[in-house]
Amino acid sequence: MTVRRNLGDRHIKPIGLGCMGLSSGYGPALPKPQSTRLLNEALDLGYDFFDTASIYGLGRNESLISEAIGHRRDEYFIASKCVASFKGDRPFVDGSPDAIKSQCEGSLQRLGTDRIDLYYMHRLDFKVPIEESIGALADLKAEGKILAIGVSEISAETLRRAHATHPIAAIQSEYSLWTRNPELGVLDACKALGIAFVAFSPVARGFFTDAPPGPEDFSDKDIRRTMPRFERENLTRNLELRQLVLSIAEDLNIDLSQLAIAWVLAQGDNIFAIPGTTKSTHLRQNFATLDIELPSDVITSLSEAFSPEAVAGNRYGQQGQKAVDTETFEFESQEI
Repeated sequence: MTVRRNLGDRHIKPIGLGCMGLSSGYGPALPKPQSTRLLNEALDLGYDFFDTASIYGLGRNESLISEAIGHRRDEYFIASKCVASFKGDRPFVDGSPDAIKSQCEGSLQRLGTDRIDLYYMHRLDFKVPIEESIGALADLKAEGKILAIGVSEISAETLRRAHATHPIAAIQSEYSLWTRNPELGVLDACKALGIAFVAFSPVARGFFTDAPPGPEDFSDKDIRRTMPRFERENLTRNLELRQLVLSIAEDLNIDLSQLAIAWVLAQGDNIFAIPGTTKSTHLRQNFATLDIELPSDVITSLSEAFSPEAVAGNRYGQQGQKAVDTETFEFESQEI
């Protein structure tokens, strides 16, 4: 496996750290001393790609990164996001040029840096033409405040429009064995246009771990409470599919999460994965996947076992799906 891959004009390792879970998303924030140790351990292990966003923890995630590893700024590539942002304790979506530029200033301040290596549109603002939002990002790039432009959770058609306005360095979307929507067009568009694809939730929001979470494990603030695949009936059916993946991991003598991440990275040499974790053990296991190359027959078996129609439940509920511009499979559209 290639040790580093191209992302814009940078060459970084294809496994990064998704930082959201340190501050929000899956329950209470990890205490700051533990988060600080984890982020520094990641750098010590060799991680060089950290992913955050202004909305994570309502700005606290960006501030955490600055406080924890800002003194090591030259050791890592930092990606953050705009459009989905906040004012006080109120989240909102605003992709207008003025809002994007204002949000960037806030992120730069919280991150304690003079440049953001990769700045994504976190979501498409359906009220603002994509060309206007990308134009604002192009201005920020010309000013040196951001070094590369990214987009997140958009369709192949919208990606092409964005790229026609200004070259896009990367798109970030959910991609894993049980979320295959990027295969409906985005992955092909990325290859054709020379765009990196960054997969978030490559271990399926904890599903491909040794102890997959169930509804009884979710706190009141856990976003998985709203996700159909984690509803009890659907989860029971999906756990049956998981048994095949678990047996393959055991045969290869690797961790289940490593198998899931390795499958994602095997889908193209322009693909990155940014699993998140709050545990040192998982941090090490995930990064060690860089040394794993799956046999082609294993890749095929995994793809067939978790074919999109075999997975029970949609990726998002109705409200979650309305917030993104990504393609859906026909059977998903019928259920949403």
